[in-house]
Amino acid sequence: MEYIRVTNENIENEHICCAISNNNDIQVSSKKNWMKERFNEGLVFLKSIERGKCFIEYIPAENAWIPILADEYMYIDCLWVAGSFKGHGYSSDLLTACIEDSKSKGKKGLCILAASKKKPFLADPKYLKYKGFIVCDEADNGIQLWYLPFDQNAELPRFKECAKHPHIDEMGYVLYYTSQCPFNAKYVPIIEGIAKEKNIPFRAIHLHSKAEAQNAPTPITNYALFSDGVFLTNEQMNDKRFLKLLEK
Repeated sequence: MEYIRVTNENIENEHICCAISNNNDIQVSSKKNWMKERFNEGLVFLKSIERGKCFIEYIPAENAWIPILADEYMYIDCLWVAGSFKGHGYSSDLLTACIEDSKSKGKKGLCILAASKKKPFLADPKYLKYKGFIVCDEADNGIQLWYLPFDQNAELPRFKECAKHPHIDEMGYVLYYTSQCPFNAKYVPIIEGIAKEKNIPFRAIHLHSKAEAQNAPTPITNYALFSDGVFLTNEQMNDKRFLKLLEK
């Protein structure tokens, strides 16, 4: 398999794997715009040269859009291999490339979010364990921070206190989200409309900056839905999922 690194120079012509290919679609353009602003902060997006869901996205942890303390680590936003790409060792290729790149940049290790049991849009804990990752911190809602150290004496990454105990005082549904997930650009307005139509308390908080994301009351910032102050899910809601949630 050949891989290509997406940069500001080629991003307009490259498929970013996790969204449809039409650059005029708000889902694609919002994600690509977010990426463009991160490249100068060290964001790396490495993908298969063939179209499909086979890529890794990572960034220096101090620039990651989550509330962690992990100086001199690299944070993996997403490692995704799906469909016909599964079972060929491509995830190992991508992870190895990330490790080699991170070591060349003097990083102390890698870190990534997961949970004790596989959750949607989070890394598979079984895979992480197989690759040598270890849990170094866990939030009250079961979201875990895993790390792969290059230096055994390096300080462990950890959640900031605001993420360690995810809870808010506001009642009703409250959604924290970023433009990292391309589908948010389409579906957040849709579920806002559904909530308004049904007269259900709902507020969407779009995190526009690294500082906002790094101080959010949740270990997951690309999509974190609260209900009456309690963290509910990180699974992105389309109209059908949200309606099903409301029925419960």
